[in-house]
Amino acid sequence: MVSGTRIDVVVADDQELVRAGFRLILDAQPDISVVGEAADGVECLALARALRPQVVLADIRMPRLDGLEVTRQLAGADVPDPLNVVVITTFDQDDYVRGALRNGACGFLLKDASPALLVEAVRAAAKGDALVSPAVTVRLLKQMDHGAAPTAPGAEAAAYQLSERELEIVRLVAVGRTNQELCTDLFLSLSSVKTYLSRIQAKLEARNRVEVAAWAWEHGVARPRP
Repeated sequence: MVSGTRIDVVVADDQELVRAGFRLILDAQPDISVVGEAADGVECLALARALRPQVVLADIRMPRLDGLEVTRQLAGADVPDPLNVVVITTFDQDDYVRGALRNGACGFLLKDASPALLVEAVRAAAKGDALVSPAVTVRLLKQMDHGAAPTAPGAEAAAYQLSERELEIVRLVAVGRTNQELCTDLFLSLSSVKTYLSRIQAKLEARNRVEVAAWAWEHGVARPRP
């Protein structure tokens, strides 16, 4: 459970060394505490439901129940009180990214991520800020759209009734801009940015920023213009 401003975390990975490394890094932070470790998906579900941590770090490939199903059961669209799940992945697992997004994942973390990025990922997920790192998330999202058919961004935006300003924000979200960076880039107040993002998510039926970014890459909105 959350105590004050502390971020409670459950780490799920079938490699003990990975779990130990994550715990060592996270427990060294004054505002983060690893409250549970799981070696497989079934154990992860049980711990997460019992402890209700603010963040669950779940490996994609785990015994008994994989990370995709764990994510669906903890953060899926039909979950009444979803948890923030960050998927632990590697670049050779890009085929799993789409499934993780659809199942409610709010971010991605590479197993070889730096300690600073791990801490950033956990803090961002706890705040509901899904795009943890442009260097990680954008590269993964680019990989998932490599086979998509070319589309006309303007047509896609019109189909979803996105205004030009909303489309501009979607493009920036897709390349990892934070809310504060959106304020600076577009000369908007923070409240205006949040209002735009809420409207965009409603129109795209996206649950978080990662799904907004995924939509942008899948529909060609985020591709560099010729």
